[in-house]
Amino acid sequence: MKAFINRHEITFEQGETILQAAKRNGIFIPSLCHYHGLDHKPGTCRVCVVGCTDANGNTSLVTSCNTPMQEGMKIDTISSRVRQAQKLQVELVFADHDQNCVACARHGDCELQDLGEYVGLSSNRFSSRLTNERPLDDTMRGMVRDMTKCIRCLRCVEVCRKVQGVAALTVDGTGTGAHVGVGMAPSQDISACIQCGQCTIVCPTGALAERDQNDEVLDFIADPEVTTVVSFAPSVRVVLGEAFGFGPGENVEGRLVAALRRIGFDIITDTDFAADVTIMEEGTELLGRIKNGGKLPMFTSCCPGWMNFVEKHVPEGIPYISSTRSPQAIQGSLCKTYLAEKRGIAPSKMRTISIMPCTAKKDEAARPQLHSNGMADTDVVLTVRELSRLLRRCGIDLAKVEPENFDDPFMSDSTGAAVIFGVTGGVMEAALRTAYAVLNGKELEGVDVLPVRGESQLREAEINLGEGNGIIKVAICHGLDAARKLVKQAVEGTSPYTFIEVMACPGGCVDGGGTVRVKGEYHPLAAKRTQGLYNIDKSMPRRQSHNNPQVQKLYADFLGEPNSHKAHDLLHTHYSDRSHAPTSSIADTRKKLTLTDI
Repeated sequence: MKAFINRHEITFEQGETILQAAKRNGIFIPSLCHYHGLDHKPGTCRVCVVGCTDANGNTSLVTSCNTPMQEGMKIDTISSRVRQAQKLQVELVFADHDQNCVACARHGDCELQDLGEYVGLSSNRFSSRLTNERPLDDTMRGMVRDMTKCIRCLRCVEVCRKVQGVAALTVDGTGTGAHVGVGMAPSQDISACIQCGQCTIVCPTGALAERDQNDEVLDFIADPEVTTVVSFAPSVRVVLGEAFGFGPGENVEGRLVAALRRIGFDIITDTDFAADVTIMEEGTELLGRIKNGGKLPMFTSCCPGWMNFVEKHVPEGIPYISSTRSPQAIQGSLCKTYLAEKRGIAPSKMRTISIMPCTAKKDEAARPQLHSNGMADTDVVLTVRELSRLLRRCGIDLAKVEPENFDDPFMSDSTGAAVIFGVTGGVMEAALRTAYAVLNGKELEGVDVLPVRGESQLREAEINLGEGNGIIKVAICHGLDAARKLVKQAVEGTSPYTFIEVMACPGGCVDGGGTVRVKGEYHPLAAKRTQGLYNIDKSMPRRQSHNNPQVQKLYADFLGEPNSHKAHDLLHTHYSDRSHAPTSSIADTRKKLTLTDI
């Protein structure tokens, strides 16, 4: 089928919108609310207006994101009329937006700022705000919801419903007071929100963003009485580089270690070490449940977004959750016990900083269950985006830093099994490598457990645990829409699985809510980030958690054995029912409505 854009003939497919056809033919049309990764095209911002003349000669301005192409249509994207219409829409969006850009978390990485440049906006005729009615909600530990910056694109609502199946976000208010709300809850911290942060990935402005804690970290570093211990998650090493010009999936571990030393951290450890410890504890727990008739299937507990989901949405699934802490929680606990003892540091004088790809990790660190002697095991969590800002604040360009090695002799060694914690299926694969070795007294041939790898939201595999140990069925889920069904099966006693891994974020931690954003796209670099971690795993001299010499030393010198009494006290936790009924019902809302004459 044929049509014309700016007098040039193009071809298009049935069902394509004007914006899709233009993009495929290399013709740029500015847009804002349209989001290709989720096929989201509500037409709310009206920025993508173009001139359109149909086959009958009727001419009008239309939104290109949701107007279908037609045979013989003539599209104008560059005339003065169209450009002035686009500019007017951007001016109106800015006028209804907090324009204190320098104080915004998205400053320098804002799609609205980019849009101003696209349409040639040099001044704004409507510079004053049209409304001050929209709320600022900073009740969450991991995120801030600032509706003065909301442009009502509804991307966040879409990802929360379509991808996560949580539906915590709604549209509240009317007119210029309309904004993204949290349903019937009084604030977001006690709403259905699980703080996975996927909404912060898709938000084009700073309306939804991570809570910035860089100043807290700098205060710790500046305090001569405090010893700062920093560690970073497996996925950070293949994601952070993107913020400094490296390719997606490129391993910047050595450069990051050097950069953290230049910032001024006293001790640099690796959360991969704790991931190996997680496998020792969780694998032993799984085998114990199988042997002793414990609750099966057993679900992994590494992902805090997933744990928030269980507590808030499916609390009946709590008995099936592994009690083993996440690697971050294990790292924090061991830093203020084992490492403090080995280094001769008073735990009260130690501050642990964790660098994560995840906003929900901030919420996890604040859990009362993860505090000891009145102190948090993990004092501060920085997302990847916060860390990139911290490096720039300290004048550090990661691309210009020479790589350095870890030098802590107690909590910095790791294996390939720990590295793949950052991808969907990685925790499962790491656990199976060690479980097989424990049961059979020998390593799993080939090491790679390929049946658990993949991109499908829900995958399953049958795993042979060796002669005399039988075959178990396992499941891997990323994104939470399918996880609800898995919990229901477990509770009803119809689950065919023995072990289930769940990650809240699509693709796993490499696409976590705190990772580097790609404007206008939803996780387009997932495959390259994932492959980056698999490449590191393959290059490691040791690829099974139980072969980590520092982990072996930890148990020999401090814990005794996996799931020992001491290990249980320090490395395990519990969860509680945090579900709640809405504060008002549909009937209550109906009573508040009044009919008026139009």
